[in-house]
Amino acid sequence: MRWFIIVWITLLILVYFYMGRRLIKPAKLTRRQKWIAWAFIAITPLTQPVTFFFQQTSSDSIMINIFSWISYIGFGLFSLILAGLIFRDLILLIITLYRKIRNFIHKKRDLTEKRFDPERRLFMLNATNMGVIGTAVLMTGYGIYEARRRAILEEVTVHLSGITSESEGFKIAQFSDIHAGYTIKRGFIQSAVEQVNNLGADAIVFTGDMVDGTVQNLRDDVEPLKDLDAPYGVYYVTGNHEYYSGAEAWVEEMDRLGFTVLLNDHKIIQYRQTQIMMAGVTDYRAGSIIPEHKSNPKKAMGDAVDSDVKILLAHQPKSIFSTAELGFDLQISGHTHGGQYIPWSFLVTLDQPYIKGLHKHQNTWIYVNRGTGYWGPPVRVGIPSEVTIITLKNALAS
Repeated sequence: MRWFIIVWITLLILVYFYMGRRLIKPAKLTRRQKWIAWAFIAITPLTQPVTFFFQQTSSDSIMINIFSWISYIGFGLFSLILAGLIFRDLILLIITLYRKIRNFIHKKRDLTEKRFDPERRLFMLNATNMGVIGTAVLMTGYGIYEARRRAILEEVTVHLSGITSESEGFKIAQFSDIHAGYTIKRGFIQSAVEQVNNLGADAIVFTGDMVDGTVQNLRDDVEPLKDLDAPYGVYYVTGNHEYYSGAEAWVEEMDRLGFTVLLNDHKIIQYRQTQIMMAGVTDYRAGSIIPEHKSNPKKAMGDAVDSDVKILLAHQPKSIFSTAELGFDLQISGHTHGGQYIPWSFLVTLDQPYIKGLHKHQNTWIYVNRGTGYWGPPVRVGIPSEVTIITLKNALAS
């Protein structure tokens, strides 16, 4: 964790330095104003580790909550500015390379260099900078609305050979990635619980990343989870953020709140004539923090290989590679937030095989929830939060 924080701070410093160079250097500011702007750029990256420290060690307070909102909204805004600057600079780079290649091919000097006007170029740079900042501000405002609104209901039908025509219709309500913390409080969670309960599902599953903080600090905020109710059970698996927040304590807390916690384990559901195995694994990388929690889909399946339907709850989609080899019929995941907003919507594709929605991997279906909450910045742009109702039907009915 210490090395993660060091690497994260280093990356933030490099990113903010790039932004400062592109925004502050060409700006028509006085020397003093530029020093103030650079001081702001230098301090801003430190708000992230400070916020993380507060979440892990401090009790709830109004001042910490205000600081967290400012820090996270600022991070979201700067992320969007960064994406805009990179996009703008890539276009400029492509234009410059095209011009040089064209001139090289035609073996002639670029006559436009004689007409080069530094003032005009500086004006254009500052104008596009203002355009990037203005667009980022508007997107941040919209993104806050999108992140804080009621989650969208996604209705998904999965056709499985193990479901007979007499027993089809089993409904699973999924919510995921709440990330309770200093910007997601009890009211947000209460609303999510009511929404999930109103779906009238046969079973409810939560696929990891419930919290960002300790049980001591967040117990009151997550208390509404005890009201979740479904006739065939309410199930929980850990996400990576539980392991940053005291996973063992949170496992006990989820058990107290009425969840069936699946730590590389399973439960058998008898639904009409169909035997459904509801299995769950710990987070994909849990073993690097708590060796006893190493993710193990084979152990989760146990001796239930002959179940009519085999479902695995796994926080990270990349568990699908083991899941498919073991013959599971369906994997239900979260973790990605669907990308949440630019630039993360591009970066997440480098880490996970599936980002959102329903996919077929070999003979195994996988559904990836976009997340019911959000992580870090209270911002979602074009990727709304969701709760999901998954209906199991007979494969021949597809």
